[in-house]
Amino acid sequence: MYSLLIYLYIAGIKLAAFFGHRKAKLMIEGHKNIFPLLKERLCDGVKYIWFHASSLGEFEQGRPVIERLRESHPEYRVVLTFFSPSGYESAKKYQSADIICYLPFDTRCNVKRFLDLVNPQKAFFIKYEFWPNFLRGLKKRNIPTYSVSSIFRENQMFFKTFNLGYRKTLRNFTHLFVQNKASKELLAKIGVENVTIIGDTRFDRVTKIAADAKQLALVETFAQGNRVFVAGSSWGPDEDIFLRYFNEHPGWKLIIASHEVTEGRLADIQSKFKGRCVRYTQANMDEVKAADCLLIDCFGLLSSIYKYGEVAYVGGGFGVGVHNLLEAAVYGMPVFFGPNNKKFQEAAKLKECGGGLEISSYEDFAEKMDRFTADSAEIKKAGDAAGRYVASNSGATQKLLRALKML
Repeated sequence: MYSLLIYLYIAGIKLAAFFGHRKAKLMIEGHKNIFPLLKERLCDGVKYIWFHASSLGEFEQGRPVIERLRESHPEYRVVLTFFSPSGYESAKKYQSADIICYLPFDTRCNVKRFLDLVNPQKAFFIKYEFWPNFLRGLKKRNIPTYSVSSIFRENQMFFKTFNLGYRKTLRNFTHLFVQNKASKELLAKIGVENVTIIGDTRFDRVTKIAADAKQLALVETFAQGNRVFVAGSSWGPDEDIFLRYFNEHPGWKLIIASHEVTEGRLADIQSKFKGRCVRYTQANMDEVKAADCLLIDCFGLLSSIYKYGEVAYVGGGFGVGVHNLLEAAVYGMPVFFGPNNKKFQEAAKLKECGGGLEISSYEDFAEKMDRFTADSAEIKKAGDAAGRYVASNSGATQKLLRALKML
């Protein structure tokens, strides 16, 4: 049944690619190169460790483990695979992996071919990656295989009465390193006991990013001496709320890094904001000094930009799901976000400690921002709580590698 579904999925991807679907085309083209690339780049007599991440978010969770492992065990080389084109395209030049490619589709033939070539010493699957044929093949070859920073919920297939055999998939892991106690308890209910709580390696990643944050002279000039609100990964519904507020309350300066950096999106934001708005790549120092809003029209800067703010807003919570809250919270600043955050443990924990503020409407946002505007001590209190939350949850990478006796 599972194998049939995989072949149907492959057919669907090929059909979508034929009709011009961009991500499907990237995936099909990328899959053509997997085995030629492996044959060309793999070296005889070399020990490889395999990391697999679905997309960019999971890759960011895996990065601290890869980089710490390279430091402590330089004798190993790293093969890094992705399922999603967005993950692969973003990380294909990542320097800490020796070979980067797509994950072959999970057919028995592909599994045998891939494992025959790579023959990894260990395999790490990040967060939600559970491929039955690959996991079965790894176990059959006695290759230690680990789930890293995984998190489980009752509504997942593994915990349903009719789970189509997916429950057996979890038993093919040598060990599961999960984020929280609830995950461990759920797994215990279905007889999966080889589980250790280590937390989330994303905390280690954002801590490293903050330590290495870029110095951005233009942003620093814009922010200097002002109260600055940073909106990251925002979408239209997010912007409708905070742009209305800052149109009515011009005492703050605003930095916006929209999730989509297209001409249409940038023009839409500029048309909605009543103050002086300049684009990052088009502005000079004098222009940003006079501006009320700095619109980031390029990628790769957001994680460093947060440090110039006093309060942050992370988008997605009125649509696809809230984006990376930890990137902002690591700087010790309060973080606003929308209501679609229930699948994100960090959102609940930030609300619980007072460092995160969920909003459901303009009125909700305005009431909370008015309180911050009137009393900077309130901002500090919430920001300190957010910073402590991140700091207290760092260290999952070290726990993982110590448990594997690799530190």
